[in-house]
Amino acid sequence: MDASRKFLFTGSPGVGKTTAIRAISDIEPVTTEMAASDELAARKESTTAALDFGEIRLDDGERIRLYGTPGQRRFDFMWELLTEGAMGVVILVDNSRPDPLADLDIYVENFGQLIRDTGAVIGVTRTDRYSTPDVDAFYARLGAHRLMLPILECDIRERDDVTLLMDALMSTIEPESA
Repeated sequence: MDASRKFLFTGSPGVGKTTAIRAISDIEPVTTEMAASDELAARKESTTAALDFGEIRLDDGERIRLYGTPGQRRFDFMWELLTEGAMGVVILVDNSRPDPLADLDIYVENFGQLIRDTGAVIGVTRTDRYSTPDVDAFYARLGAHRLMLPILECDIRERDDVTLLMDALMSTIEPESA
């Protein structure tokens, strides 16, 4: 069997999309890193310009293709391209950023059609050092968008945490695909 499924990881610059894919991929991820040249350069040396790609290979031969979107809005043309054929999206939110709830709004609004057509899960990172906003605040914000999605605190460097995000995402789409 040579079937495959496609899933996206999205979120603000520096949230850890590349790291999450690296944590769970069975192959060395393909990245399109370039030197950060704007305000992001103060926080990190490089940023994803087009996409990241990784893959999980299941025992039955199925491949789970993982695509990371660029976080910066100047690369948002890639967001639309990458949604084609996607079965769901993991939205990562960095709780250390100035307004994580506003960051969530950006990705929920820009990936709204994909979320409604498939499914999504929210992964909130860096909650070990930045406890606010809490998960209840994220649920309230999703409620304002008329969405009810799983929200998990996670360390995207840990394979088990990223696997849990993927499991939660799969649970949002399986009832519709059954």
